[in-house]
Amino acid sequence: MAKATSWSDPPTKTLRAHGVKVRKFDTSATPGFKGNKRAGEELLAARALVLSDLQEKLYANGRSGDQRSVLLVLQGMDTAGKGGIVRHVIGSVDPQGVDHAAFGVPTEVEKKHHYLWRIRKELPRAGQIGVFDRSHYEDVLVVRVHELVAPEVWEKRYAEINKFERKLVDEGTTIIKVAMFVSLEEQKKRLMQRLERADKYWKFNPADIDERAYWPAYQAAYQDMLDRTDTEYAPWYTLPCDHKWYARLAVTELLIDALQSLKLDWPPAKFDIDEQKRRLLES
Repeated sequence: MAKATSWSDPPTKTLRAHGVKVRKFDTSATPGFKGNKRAGEELLAARALVLSDLQEKLYANGRSGDQRSVLLVLQGMDTAGKGGIVRHVIGSVDPQGVDHAAFGVPTEVEKKHHYLWRIRKELPRAGQIGVFDRSHYEDVLVVRVHELVAPEVWEKRYAEINKFERKLVDEGTTIIKVAMFVSLEEQKKRLMQRLERADKYWKFNPADIDERAYWPAYQAAYQDMLDRTDTEYAPWYTLPCDHKWYARLAVTELLIDALQSLKLDWPPAKFDIDEQKRRLLES
């Protein structure tokens, strides 16, 4: 089985967004990983067990009064693989310890509120791994590209989001933000697969083809997002997603690193163990 040494450098180092140029980003790269697809999939299976153990400790501590949580933000164009991350990475842990939210077009009710209103409602509870499939960053990406609000409206949101995330971190949430990038050619391939398989029709949205024409505008919007909201307390990681196996492995490692940084242990018993053993034997 592949070993952790298949990483020459950890994703926490190789995927950090410092200085990344979106227009030149290599979506087919596998930064820091020395092996091939098979080695990556073998390592993913092994690391999934590590992730599961750490997540159970987080959940157990949350049940015991620890208020800390982890929030994984997955932000990317359609077909980048957000759903695959949820299924193959988050799917390896106990679903009881996961708070998952997918943010699509705001509902009529949501439009009546501040754009962070619906985000606050879905924040992870104590002891949970929260997963955002898309996020509050839609409000500096889609609304900008499609001119849904005036520039002076979305412009002020960068600072507002930084302040929002700073408060979350101060309250005990570890934030991992992953910007997922797929090439236009790979996206075309994945969209065509959805059109060629009856079991994938439900995933296809004709609007996804229309969005391809806006990719230069999205690149500019993503660049500003990274430049203006990448912070030490809530860092962005830029993830090449043409190779699904690599993307899933890298996110697994990012989660493991975040959970290990919490220095979790099993919570101690809040009862007299010997007394409960005696009672059980006598029952």
